Amino acid sequence: MSLNGSCVGRLGATYLDGDDLHPLANIAKMSQGIALNDDDRWPWLTPVGWALAAAEDPLIIGCSALKRAYRAHITQAAEAPVTFIHLAGTPEIVTARMNARTGHFMPPELLASQYSTLEPPGADENAISVNIDQPLDAIVDTIVTQLAGMRR
Repeated sequence: MSLNGSCVGRLGATYLDGDDLHPLANIAKMSQGIALNDDDRWPWLTPVGWALAAAEDPLIIGCSALKRAYRAHITQAAEAPVTFIHLAGTPEIVTARMNARTGHFMPPELLASQYSTLEPPGADENAISVNIDQPLDAIVDTIVTQLAGMRR
């Protein structure tokens, strides 16, 4: 399941996979089944924000902005407000989806470390949360509706 095609088309946005911005050291570490820590993530989060800053048109970046501090860092690097979409799902759902993808460097075994790091966005953050335990079209509908509601 991929939100990038369905959602970006309806939002008139471009999609960038944040994994493409990881330093090679991070990719090597995750490929070996070693979880990233804050020191590993900071050099990755900055280019995520820079990519948002450089975008001339709406841009969606798929990334694991797991902590409030990470989201603040991305927003600071972007030098503009950033809306975060938290795709909320149980570890079982996310594991099943990870197992279904091919050719990705992060093994599903690292998911537990991400859940232990996760700080869901707070009510005071510029973010929406969407339950991913529903069909793709329903997820996209929810995202589009919630984003439209934020713009009012």
